[in-house]
Amino acid sequence: MEVDEGLNTEIQSYAILNLQLTITYSTFEKTEIIYTNKRDKMKTQTFTKIYLAVFFAALLSIDASGQSQSNEYDLSALFNKNMFDVHNRQLSGFSDNEIKGVRFSKNNGDGIAWLKGIEFANGEIEVDIRGKDMLQQSFVGIAFHGVNNEILDAVYFRPFNFRSDDPVRKIHAVQYISHPDFTWQILREKQNGEYEKAVTPAPDGNEWFHARIVVQYPRITVFVNGNSEPSLAVNKLNERKTGKIGLWVGNTSDGDFANLRITNK
Repeated sequence: MEVDEGLNTEIQSYAILNLQLTITYSTFEKTEIIYTNKRDKMKTQTFTKIYLAVFFAALLSIDASGQSQSNEYDLSALFNKNMFDVHNRQLSGFSDNEIKGVRFSKNNGDGIAWLKGIEFANGEIEVDIRGKDMLQQSFVGIAFHGVNNEILDAVYFRPFNFRSDDPVRKIHAVQYISHPDFTWQILREKQNGEYEKAVTPAPDGNEWFHARIVVQYPRITVFVNGNSEPSLAVNKLNERKTGKIGLWVGNTSDGDFANLRITNK
């Protein structure tokens, strides 16, 4: 597992701050003796209160800064640095009208590009995605809490259903799955309409759209194009709370991805 340099920095900062506060406290102790000898208890109490206020404020500051860590990823740069572990696809980098990202080739079966050395537990995943408005030819999304290529959670989109005139197809626009036990086929058969929904307002199936996936175990909430109302809100169907994270495409699908942001909370 890759060591989080940011975490090490926080730990070191905490240690330094604790040492500084300990030294400061020792200084206050000495001052307190002087003031006690002078029977100036009011000033002693003031110094003690100041120390406690500084100490707790510092602790709160450290705790708040450690609540979340957000990282933005240039997917094209990651590809050039061989930072993807790719399964069942060819991956390539591209630049399109100032958008830099990665592109999946087509193939039968699901395809995944895991980000090497990165794990995700709770937090937010944001990414720009472009599929195609071609019936049964475009399945694009994010895999997370992955163990391997067969055991994972995923949220994905069917752009060809975004603006469909068929009301049944329209409610099959965004999907949650939990492999291997809960494929889309099993969920549609046994819990129809619960783990897949429409995206409203519907994006153009051939254009870029922005997805924000919020994971707060066991809840998963999906927002599209900055909409304040979720397109999908479900509970996870397994007990995994952390794992690998990657870009995902479904059977026969290609797809483009850019501007990935991962916020761990």
